[in-house]
Amino acid sequence: MLGGGQLGRMFAIAAAQLGYRIIVFSDRADCPAASVSHQSIVGELTDRERLDELAAQCDVVTLEFENLPVDAVAYLASKVAVYPTPEVLRISQDRRLEKQAFADAGLAVTPFRVVNDHGDLRAAINELGLPVVLKTARDGYDGKGQWKIDHADETNLQQLVIDRPMIAEAWITHQRELSVIVARTHDGSCATYPAFENHHRNHILDVSFCPSRIAPETEQEATNLAIAAAETISLVGLMCIEMFQDTAGQLMINEVAPRPHNSGHLSIEACNTSQFEQQVRVVCGLPLGDTSLRVPAAAMVNLMGELWSEGEPDWSIVLAIPGLHLHLYDKGQAAIGRKMGHITATGHDAGEIAAKLIAVRDSLVAVLGTAKK
Repeated sequence: MLGGGQLGRMFAIAAAQLGYRIIVFSDRADCPAASVSHQSIVGELTDRERLDELAAQCDVVTLEFENLPVDAVAYLASKVAVYPTPEVLRISQDRRLEKQAFADAGLAVTPFRVVNDHGDLRAAINELGLPVVLKTARDGYDGKGQWKIDHADETNLQQLVIDRPMIAEAWITHQRELSVIVARTHDGSCATYPAFENHHRNHILDVSFCPSRIAPETEQEATNLAIAAAETISLVGLMCIEMFQDTAGQLMINEVAPRPHNSGHLSIEACNTSQFEQQVRVVCGLPLGDTSLRVPAAAMVNLMGELWSEGEPDWSIVLAIPGLHLHLYDKGQAAIGRKMGHITATGHDAGEIAAKLIAVRDSLVAVLGTAKK
């Protein structure tokens, strides 16, 4: 596993249940995945001696996140099977390539224009209208590297620093945000999870629930769009396709991530095969698992570092409630905006479950009993 964060941690747990041994390659010895893995290799991801060490001990390598040096992954792929491939990584790292690949394939994407300077930005605003969202082409996630532009006066535009490739996207007034996770095998077989409906706070995922509130025909459309996206970039592995449903009911791709996704964490409790087990199955050449729900409904809420502002939260509050599942990522130091864990629950009504989880999270206090601000 390249990368040792919470996604690598949950992948390693799923792999161990299937009898595999996991070696984690990370730049930190105390990464979340290390404590649940067979072995860790610590070093920079560009260190070829360390990559040789990893390749010599592994039958297959997969990735925890997409912001990895493509050259290093390509070097590793010359020595051992790596999924997703360096080419999938190259496309998914650059919003320009990603959007254009899907647009060229005839898939619905949020309208966009490439921006290299202020002239390009003015042209994009003229073509797309206001508001627009200006995004760095590379390295942005969880709202980082993004700016909403509501006004096109020259002073306002000149204050924006355009010192790297960017894209401008039309602002989509949407009914809801959805994500569909798709797995695709070496022979092109695909399996998709039910659409998860997502709510964000401060540009970071806050709540996911399933089933979503979309009509069955829209669910099928979302499934078809996810499969088409995976086929377009010849994915082998797991990918999350984040979508908007606009006010007219139309779906369009916003962003994709060729890995397990935060919105899919509820699959651990809710689905017959979790997204992490599915990733193990795909990269190891095993049959795809059943992705259907094994409960009527489920929801998840994220636990952000802000909850630790007055000390370690009292987890007995969560664990005393039947049916709640606590997942902590062993990240050590909490920080504002840092994902530290999540809580899931299952039941019969997704909206009610989500509301219950939010209320429980909001009730958390520090172990010493000091009220949370």
